[in-house]
Amino acid sequence: MNVRFDRIGWGRFAGSGERLARAVTIASVSFGRSLLWLLAAIIVGCGVWMLLPLSRGNSTEPVKSDVATVEPAPPDSTAAAVSPIVEAQAPAAAELDRLKISSQTWRRGGLGSKALVTFTLRNDNDYAVKDLEIVCAFSRRDGSHLTDRSRVLADTVTMKSRKTFARIPVGFINVNADQAKCSLVAARRA
Repeated sequence: MNVRFDRIGWGRFAGSGERLARAVTIASVSFGRSLLWLLAAIIVGCGVWMLLPLSRGNSTEPVKSDVATVEPAPPDSTAAAVSPIVEAQAPAAAELDRLKISSQTWRRGGLGSKALVTFTLRNDNDYAVKDLEIVCAFSRRDGSHLTDRSRVLADTVTMKSRKTFARIPVGFINVNADQAKCSLVAARRA
């Protein structure tokens, strides 16, 4: 076919069309191959990510609290001299030995900088409690301590019941934090 166009001088136009078609075919084949390589890389990356172990701090297994609870000090002789009016104004502290965190988990929130704690509090007392103060100790994967964060919850837990507190923001934490253990520090009678 080029022979006919060569006789009239248009052969160079026909040749450029064939060259253009060849270039488009080569480009489309190389683009298709690059998309296949990208898809293969994504599949391999997802497979590797799925095989990585979960960190212990973000699992749904209940974690037993190892942080010691603070018990109220025994009354001494100077406390007996306090007038009944001052005693009535002071909030009554609850017994912490009958308040227990039965299960707890935590996760990161706020672009990974905040700790969100979920825990279930069991109240075995004969009275309701409120103003619960919790302290969470954060540590690295190897167990070395990083930071402590505390939070006071104004909610009330009725007597002989349980209450689950979901995704309570405790505060900003270190990016290396991998484990959290929360404990109840103080509570008041409702």
